[in-house]
Amino acid sequence: MLTKLGGIAVQPEAVTWLLMPCRFKAELLTRIANAKDSIYIAALYLEDDEAGREVLSALMAAKANNPALDIKILVDFHRARRGLIGHKGDSGNYLMYRRVMAEALHPIDIMGVPVKSREFMGVLHLKGFIIDDAVIYSGASLNNIYLQQYEKYRFDRYHVIESAELARSMRTMIQRHIIADPAVSSLTQDAQLEVLPPKNDIRSYKQRLSKAQYEFEGTRTGNRITPLLGLGRKHNLLNKTVIAMVEESKEALFICTPYFNPPYVLVRALAKHLRKGKRIDIVVGDKTANDFYIPPEKEFSTIGALPYLYEQSLRKFAKRQQWAIDNGQLNIHLWKHGVNSYHLKGISADGKRHLITGSNLNPRAWALDLENGLLLQDESGCWKAQFEAEQAHILEHTQRLYHYSQVDTLQNYPAPVKKIMTRIRRLKADFLLRRIL
Repeated sequence: MLTKLGGIAVQPEAVTWLLMPCRFKAELLTRIANAKDSIYIAALYLEDDEAGREVLSALMAAKANNPALDIKILVDFHRARRGLIGHKGDSGNYLMYRRVMAEALHPIDIMGVPVKSREFMGVLHLKGFIIDDAVIYSGASLNNIYLQQYEKYRFDRYHVIESAELARSMRTMIQRHIIADPAVSSLTQDAQLEVLPPKNDIRSYKQRLSKAQYEFEGTRTGNRITPLLGLGRKHNLLNKTVIAMVEESKEALFICTPYFNPPYVLVRALAKHLRKGKRIDIVVGDKTANDFYIPPEKEFSTIGALPYLYEQSLRKFAKRQQWAIDNGQLNIHLWKHGVNSYHLKGISADGKRHLITGSNLNPRAWALDLENGLLLQDESGCWKAQFEAEQAHILEHTQRLYHYSQVDTLQNYPAPVKKIMTRIRRLKADFLLRRIL
């Protein structure tokens, strides 16, 4: 499949690795300030905090300096209209957008995208910062921790691709299939005059969106980048590409995922890969590096059980594949760096094919959320050293798992976690939860 997959031809020097969130933030702000024609940003959210306001201020300044600048910001509709989990009252990020635009001489478009009628059923997980003829691709959203506003950070991947055709393709998909759709609305409307999309348009949006794809002038030879889109279980090109990377790999895979809860079809493909004698390196966050982790000294809430559910999924996988861990075929690396969190996603196969994506490679990403990714096919080997350097950087704060028994069991968990997970097991709800988490 992958050899037949067309892509956009790119030069070796067109790709840059930023590696750290502080460099990502600096690059983003510099590109925004120097934008000449357009800025299109797709992220789960633009937060009402110091970093989010700094990015929004930079966008407003760019628009003020160049009123003709085409700026479109896409965020998830439901996420923007609620507060943080656990916060009560009307405290959604859209209130900041509304306030800033009401005071602006040259307002910009901030659009709420309702992929599904409810947030738990699916969100806008589309990624990409498309500025003029360049794409900054990262799984990061825009807030203090993702942009390392202070000392604490959430580790992600950050790549810059200089390609007018890639930027045009990603921008055109947004224009045709998102901005133009009646289900998508402005999040900056005046409270008294606000008009929300009809519920029927929101309910039917999934069907329209699932047919969207990136269109581009492509080639099937040489170094190329293929933008991929995916929504739903059927006809999902991004999911098919992930499985093809595993099945067509001849030697080794390097996989990053923050939440270890792979769909069954992916688990089966990985197990088959190991049985054929090939190698897999998986880098996953320690439960304490999960963005839902609640330290013991803080008040516990139900959402804090998620890292433990993911950890048990990892333990189950490691136990089944202990034979491969023993012979060195399977290397599971747990990432932990102080109080920071881990959010990396992607797959590299044989050092030649590299998928950078926002997909968590879990059942939710596989079936519910709108996801995308960029497949880099490195036929000349020009990016090999840089990807190896990135992988070494990722592994810097990891420890290898040598036996599944190193992963905690339910008996070792704090009492509130043990209580919740015992209840989940008793109700046999873990199967359902893993499909939506």
